[in-house]
Amino acid sequence: MYKALFLSPMIPSFNIEETASFFKEVLNFSPVMRSATYAVFQKDNLTIHILQAGHDIGQMEFYLEIDNVDHLWTLIKDKLNGIRVKEPFNQDYGMREIHISIPHTNTLLFIGHEIK
Repeated sequence: MYKALFLSPMIPSFNIEETASFFKEVLNFSPVMRSATYAVFQKDNLTIHILQAGHDIGQMEFYLEIDNVDHLWTLIKDKLNGIRVKEPFNQDYGMREIHISIPHTNTLLFIGHEIK
């Protein structure tokens, strides 16, 4: 099996700088990673991801950080028939991810692990 490490909400933003400022200045979250189109903030053991809103971004997103994306992929790939999915790939921000559209919702599930 795999080990789940974190489950983080992902917020689509039309202005990442302003949204990031809200979490930093108002709620005292600390930046973990920032780029022009993506940011991750942390408070205690909790994280929140902020991503650029756009046409491919659903109404709700969650980020499930696990220990090994490729292992999980081998366990679930045959169970995803008819489900929109993007098989494992590396992101520029240092994560290896799978993207899955959760059936019968407008929700995108990102599953990833840090590339070491």
